[in-house]
Amino acid sequence: MFSKINIHILIYLVISFFILNNCQFQEPSRNHGILFLENRSNKLVVKVSNKNDVLKVIGQPHSKSQNEEDQWIYIERIFTKGEYHKLGQNVLKENNVLLLSFDKYGVLIDKQFLDIDDNKKVAFSEKTTENKLSQKSFVQNFLSSIRAKMYGKK
Repeated sequence: MFSKINIHILIYLVISFFILNNCQFQEPSRNHGILFLENRSNKLVVKVSNKNDVLKVIGQPHSKSQNEEDQWIYIERIFTKGEYHKLGQNVLKENNVLLLSFDKYGVLIDKQFLDIDDNKKVAFSEKTTENKLSQKSFVQNFLSSIRAKMYGKK
């Protein structure tokens, strides 16, 4: 019925079907924050949009400025799986931040969109502040360092 060559071809086709069936064309990703933040921020117009428009387009802010109530912060982070040389570790693909400032009437006066390249340019202070009130004992320091070593290698 089937010749020996046809059976081999049929086996190869079945095996290749199962291999290709498991391939994913979309890369796996984990999202945090507002998806498509740049597209949504383009819909907002400075000196035209107000807080209600922002809430309709983007939603509630992730955080508000501590000093000013009229500055809202939105975040978008996307992680993907790394290539073979990264051994499947999560790699940061996008890290976007949107800063919105409003005047006392709730009208948008400033809009800043920071992507991953802009965030790398931000300079942070290397100074640290010691808190004398919450110093830990030797046992607490020892146990917390062991916990950090245990959970740090995951």
